Amino acid sequence: MEFSEVVRRRRMVRRYDDRPVDPAVVDRMLEHATRAPSAGFSQGWAFLRLDTPIDVARFWDATTPATADPENRWLSGMRTAPVVLVPLTSKQAYLDRYAAPDKGWTDRDEARWPVPYWYVDAGMATLLILQTVIDEGLGACFFGITPERVETFRHAFGIPETHQPLGAITIGHRLPDTGSPGSPQRRERRALDEVVHRGHWGG
Repeated sequence: MEFSEVVRRRRMVRRYDDRPVDPAVVDRMLEHATRAPSAGFSQGWAFLRLDTPIDVARFWDATTPATADPENRWLSGMRTAPVVLVPLTSKQAYLDRYAAPDKGWTDRDEARWPVPYWYVDAGMATLLILQTVIDEGLGACFFGITPERVETFRHAFGIPETHQPLGAITIGHRLPDTGSPGSPQRRERRALDEVVHRGHWGG
């Protein structure tokens, strides 16, 4: 598939059919993720791969709020995904890397960072997963883990405190009905001249 087509077709899919995903395809998604840029080549990302029915069910048990309606269309659709990937990031990996002799920020002061690149880089790795999904003819949805369920998620999967989950990605074969409509059904995509400023803000 041409790259422009991968970009154009990328969207969040919230319901999947029951066909399994080839493990070799998941391997490629994760290998591509590790090709993302990272500040100082810190590579502070990690990925939890859940691709068995037991592990996927454990993910939903750990992350679903107790008050959630099991008949909710979004939740019931997302639970049909055969694969869940959880991208994580380690701030400490970046602070340690930039305290190395070739960088020299031995104080590890977070104020030195204009933005938290541990999130930026893991986000770019996540996008490479989403793009690979489209290139492989599959569907995916990135979504957040609610704050009150993060510790339950950590406990269920042994996630160390050094790593913070960015969210999770459901992956599977697309259906004609891809699940509950997302925001693009209610909001138009902004035009280029609304978001691109040439030479000066507002220019």
